[in-house]
Amino acid sequence: MVGYAFMGAAHSQAWRTVNRVYDLPARVRMALICGRDELKVADAAGRLGWEGHTTDWRRLVESDEIDVVDICTPGDSHCEIAIAALAAGKHVLCEKPLANTVEEARQMATAAARARAAGTRAMCGFNYRRVPAVTMMRQFVADGRLGEIRHVRAVYLQDWIVDPQFPLVWRLQKDKAGSGALGDIGAHIIDLTQYVTGQRITGVSAVTETFVKERPLPAGSSGLAAQADGHGQAMGQVTVDDAAVFVARLDGGALATYEASRFATGRKNALRVEINGSLGTLVFDLERLNELEFYDATRPTAEQGFTRILVTEGDHPYMSAWWPPGHIIGYEHSFTHQMRDFVEAIATGTDPAPSFADALQVQLVLDAVTRSAELASWTEVEPALAEVAA
Repeated sequence: MVGYAFMGAAHSQAWRTVNRVYDLPARVRMALICGRDELKVADAAGRLGWEGHTTDWRRLVESDEIDVVDICTPGDSHCEIAIAALAAGKHVLCEKPLANTVEEARQMATAAARARAAGTRAMCGFNYRRVPAVTMMRQFVADGRLGEIRHVRAVYLQDWIVDPQFPLVWRLQKDKAGSGALGDIGAHIIDLTQYVTGQRITGVSAVTETFVKERPLPAGSSGLAAQADGHGQAMGQVTVDDAAVFVARLDGGALATYEASRFATGRKNALRVEINGSLGTLVFDLERLNELEFYDATRPTAEQGFTRILVTEGDHPYMSAWWPPGHIIGYEHSFTHQMRDFVEAIATGTDPAPSFADALQVQLVLDAVTRSAELASWTEVEPALAEVAA
């Protein structure tokens, strides 16, 4: 694994757990973790359960004992590491968004398509697909329980940079992160809604805003936490969006609204999706991730109303390996489910999802939102290359 901060810790917990929970056709051995700081990555290796550590990601790519490379770094390094790993015959799991630019994402999707022909697999880490309630939500839509999909409503709200004195961490720098709230959390709701509905976004009209233009330079950071450099309060330019709002059309005819903000005071990690159809409505709220709300308009009028479905039964997606009914699971379990699906795909020679081609399509939506905000106009989403999408 390359990277050891927030996502590195989440992925490590999942790698440690997956074979202890699920009966899989292959076992995971956590061989090497990579980071730039020798002392910090050595500490992370011991703390997170890795056998060894290195400061050079090329060692992972070149090692004969490594089968899988898991990329948990900022977006500016995804392309180089992933393409090198795939060329070396390593299966690759890469955190979202896939890259910082459409061009990099295309290169990665092309490399993944080429590697697939040789039996090497690649997957992008949109972990919210693996929340059991979200997977069940997709099943309801696919089974026609909502009828014709008419509206999609999605928000992802956080507040961790509301304080203008919060330091200029890498997530606030375009050269490292690619974009701000749009790519960081907006990518999640773009992927999640397209996954659930089975429809793709074809066009957008967007606005973005950067509320705090300058911030103190950081003395140190880890994950979503950081400390400002108190010596002279040197400042740096924020080069990403703090918030993005857009409306969209989906290829099945639905109208959609999206909001991604890291300035929603009081909202810590509030992701909510509502799907309205001709026969009913489904609602998912990440802060109640074991539940779905379902409105069934086919029932007699006197019996209609929103029903709370507790998604903890053994026959619900992923839940057979966990606890008795009613015993809830949490955020970290979505990563364990992600690793389960990835290991199974590798071991059985099947294609994991979302693929790099799927992640490229999300990147194209992000790009269309950015261009629309710059032009203040409706913007068509560029189609993915047919040979990559295939």
